[in-house]
Amino acid sequence: MLTLNLKNRPYILLTLAVLFWAGNFILGRAFHSDIPPVALAFWRWFIASLLISGPALKHLRRDAPLLRRHWPIVLLLATVGIASFNTLAYSGLQYTQAINAFLLQSLMPVLIVAFSFALFGEKIRPLQAIGILVSLSGAVTIIARGDLAILAALQVNRGDLLVAAAIVCYAGYSALLRLRPAVHPLSFIAVTFWLGSLIILPLYLWETFFVRALHPHPATFLVVGYVAVFPSIISYLCYNRGIELIGANRAGLFIHLMPVFGSLMAIGFLGETFFWYHAMGICLIAAGIFLATRTGKS
Repeated sequence: MLTLNLKNRPYILLTLAVLFWAGNFILGRAFHSDIPPVALAFWRWFIASLLISGPALKHLRRDAPLLRRHWPIVLLLATVGIASFNTLAYSGLQYTQAINAFLLQSLMPVLIVAFSFALFGEKIRPLQAIGILVSLSGAVTIIARGDLAILAALQVNRGDLLVAAAIVCYAGYSALLRLRPAVHPLSFIAVTFWLGSLIILPLYLWETFFVRALHPHPATFLVVGYVAVFPSIISYLCYNRGIELIGANRAGLFIHLMPVFGSLMAIGFLGETFFWYHAMGICLIAAGIFLATRTGKS
């Protein structure tokens, strides 16, 4: 699904992955009152699983023995990176503002570095550390709209805790990807998508019968269609390949582009204004990514 022109261009792949994830967070918040969180997570992965199964089938036949031999890590990656991350994130967006979610999301590159060190003893180079801090300051500048008083006024709620748990899960997923079996990318995401869907299914049934059910309408189909294709299939292929090429520490830094794309989407689609803090934040993020990616392979 990735063309040869993009297959070995990690920075483009990672930028595309984050672009579609930014849309995912915005839609998750915008439709939080219309689509129950677990329902959105379940249908996202179930439809993505159906769509990817056909193209992945011939690769799955070849890779099945290797996937079975490495089932513990495959199951763990499906649990933290597919089922847990999205279910927790969508649930958190029911109770918190998008600004809180983006602010917490900006901590993910730091957590990825921490997991890489704790699990594999991977040390971060000084220039990488500087790049992460510069990029983080840019993300915070955009999220806080250049006003420290906004950060001081933020209050922690249960939604923030759920989003924080989601981010910890995905940081772990990013660091652990180096342990995935050497199978075709389509085989890997097809299996993890199906496993993630099965893990979410009991929670989805509980939500449907005891909390609130999903009531389909045209907007529902559009939202589910978007999250099943772009931030699921395309983003996961791009992100996984990006980590494979440059390592989790440097790849995770691209998460700081989330508030950039979120702001640009709001400006382009919602008519919001481009302010000085957008320009400053974008410059800081670009500088941080440039510094961190000047080092050798992570």
